[in-house]
Amino acid sequence: MKHSIERRQRIWGRPNPLTVVKSLHTVIWAFFAACILAIPVLVFAERRNMALVVIGIVSIEVLIIVTNGWHCPLTDVAARYTSDRRDNFDIYLPIWLARYNKAIFGTLFAMGVLYTAVRFLR
Repeated sequence: MKHSIERRQRIWGRPNPLTVVKSLHTVIWAFFAACILAIPVLVFAERRNMALVVIGIVSIEVLIIVTNGWHCPLTDVAARYTSDRRDNFDIYLPIWLARYNKAIFGTLFAMGVLYTAVRFLR
């Protein structure tokens, strides 16, 4: 097994740490983006308990971002491996989406929570 890994690393080279961080950050971002988009769908489908679970999961991520100076902790990790500071230096997103990510998904999250509250009160 060890020989196989060493052989693969010789052939393909060791993964670039920035590539690993950006890939991980992108997968995590996609998970939370999907959660945010799922909230109104779940509420509309009357899966309110599941919607509340998803809201809770996203709220934990929001708390992490807020306590980390309004950015993902993986941004700090990525910054160790590059001097690039474009809006998407730490994630595989188009620059416009990386730039406005918090505004777009923050608004969608707030609207999903509001929609959930309205549907619960009916």
